[in-house]
Amino acid sequence: MIQTIRIGHLLREAVAAPYRNLVTRPTGAAVRSRIEEKLAGSNCLTALLDFSGIELVDLSCADEVVAKLLLAGRNAYFFVLQGLREDHHEAIDHVLIHHRLAVAAVPPGSREPLLLGWVSPDARQAFACICDRGPLGAGDVARALGWLDSRSCDALRDLTLHRLVRPIGELYHPVPTA
Repeated sequence: MIQTIRIGHLLREAVAAPYRNLVTRPTGAAVRSRIEEKLAGSNCLTALLDFSGIELVDLSCADEVVAKLLLAGRNAYFFVLQGLREDHHEAIDHVLIHHRLAVAAVPPGSREPLLLGWVSPDARQAFACICDRGPLGAGDVARALGWLDSRSCDALRDLTLHRLVRPIGELYHPVPTA
């Protein structure tokens, strides 16, 4: 089950004004705090963070809202971003690379996620393969990509550590996006 959290709504609550820009570190911290409150009252494992109501995301807010949320909730939640514009991608990607973090993002009009942030090129290929084909075992990924099993296992371990795939038994499932 997925919990959708509308960032624009939380931003308006946090600043008590019809504000659509995620700027300044204190604003980002206030929004992240509200996200954490919502997650604390939920039994969902996946949080879909909807940025569609946001006009601007600066680096400090990308750090406070996305990077610190990933660092704090690394062992509890899968996060997926949606409603991002290209300029949002740039700020979030920059901050995630700096922290060596990654997150799945669903582009507008698509159900197929892409990766923002830092993962190895092999992990990116394995992620795309799993998103395209559905749940796969390490051997299936290796055969699909023409790799050795050890290479596939390394990429899947990287994806699992970043909480970008969900291992269930021997299969690696794409992170749910809807």
